[in-house]
Parts: sequence; C-alpha cells; structure tokens
Amino acid sequence: IGMSWMIVTVIGAVFVGAVGVAYVNQHDLGGQLTDAEAIFILLSQIIFHPLVAGFLLAAILAAIMSTISSQLLVSSSSITEDVYKTFFKREASQSELVLIGRIATVAVCLVAIGLAFNPNSNILDLVSNAWAGFGSAFGPIILLSLFWRGLTRDGALAGMIVGAVTVLVWLYVPLLPSENGPVPLESLVYAMIPGFFLSGLSAWLVSTIGRSVEPKVADGFDVMSDTMTQES
Repeated sequence: IGMSWMIVTVIGAVFVGAVGVAYVNQHDLGGQLTDAEAIFILLSQIIFHPLVAGFLLAAILAAIMSTISSQLLVSSSSITEDVYKTFFKREASQSELVLIGRIATVAVCLVAIGLAFNPNSNILDLVSNAWAGFGSAFGPIILLSLFWRGLTRDGALAGMIVGAVTVLVWLYVPLLPSENGPVPLESLVYAMIPGFFLSGLSAWLVSTIGRSVEPKVADGFDVMSDTMTQES
C-alpha cells in the first residue's frame, strides 16, 4: 500500500510539472513564473477558484510545517543523544540534555535559513544531494547486512564514511577541468553511483581483511536467514 501510494504521488508530481511547462509556454506566462519550483502554486492560482486555490496553498503550508517540525525534532534528538551524550558526556543530566537539544534546534534552523537564502540553490537539487548522501552511506551497508554474513562493525563504519565523503567530494570539490576552470564531478554522473560503489567496496575490503565477525552477530544473521528461508 505504501509503495503504491508513493508511485501515485510521484506520477502526479511529474504530471504537474509536464502540464505546467505546456501551460506556461502556450499562454506565454514565463514572466509570472520567476521560480520553476512554484509551478504548482501558479497553476492553482490561475486554474482554480480562489477558495480552492487557498485550500491547496494551505495544504502546501501544512505539509511544509509538519515536515519541518519532525525534522527539527529528529535532528536535535540525534545531536543530543547520539553525539553529545554518547561521545562527550555520558552522565549528562536531563536538564543539560534539554538545553543541548534547544541549542541544536536553533543551530539547525539557522543552517536551514542560510540554505534558503542562497539564490543558486533549489529544493530539487538539495533533495537530490541529500538522497545521494543517504543512499551512498547507508544503502550498501543495509544490503550487505541482509545478504552477507561477513560484514563487520569496522566494515560498516568504513562503508558509511567512504560513501559520505565520496558524495561530498563529488558534489563540491572542483576536480574536473573545463573551459571556465575546474568544476565538480557531478556533471559527469550522479554522485550516488560512485558513492554507492565505493562504499560497498570499502565495506567489503575492511570486513575481509579486518577482524572476524563477532559470534553474536553471526548467530543473529543465521537466525534471520533461517527465518526468511522458512517463510519463503
């Protein structure tokens, strides 16, 4: 059900973009469309009654607010529990953790505001870069942990680090020569492709040449494998 709904929404988004391009070109509305990512808002204001357009715009705002609130909570709790408490102060009191969480929330808000004020950035590129980082850092590790018994802790860490660093270098470090000077490698191929490959390769190499898998982890993998075999 979840995948079916995602397919419908993706097709709808593509359809809105295609119809928007055709409508703007046919009616010569390029002057009203200062931002290509605002095509849905422009079509809502032109095609629908103002009351309906108001509901649609309110729905967009509600979706943005719900996403922002959840992402802020996840980011602040991750910084507080997974970073501060784990690596800096395990005996931190609850009041101290609350303070760190509030500071982290403000910091994440400032970073988001800085990204929003960049005139050269757009939502599609930011989301694409984020998914490249997530896919490269965690995708190979998840697949190897499900289908390979030999994945170790060090191999997983190496894969995540190499995948994330590869994407950052691919997107932001100017290494490709061009007529106007060096440019990032993202113009050649999507950053997730080399990041995914190098992440999986590094995880496999470190797991192979490093210490063996812990017996507890190996036993857990065997139990999962047997369960999947019986269910299939």
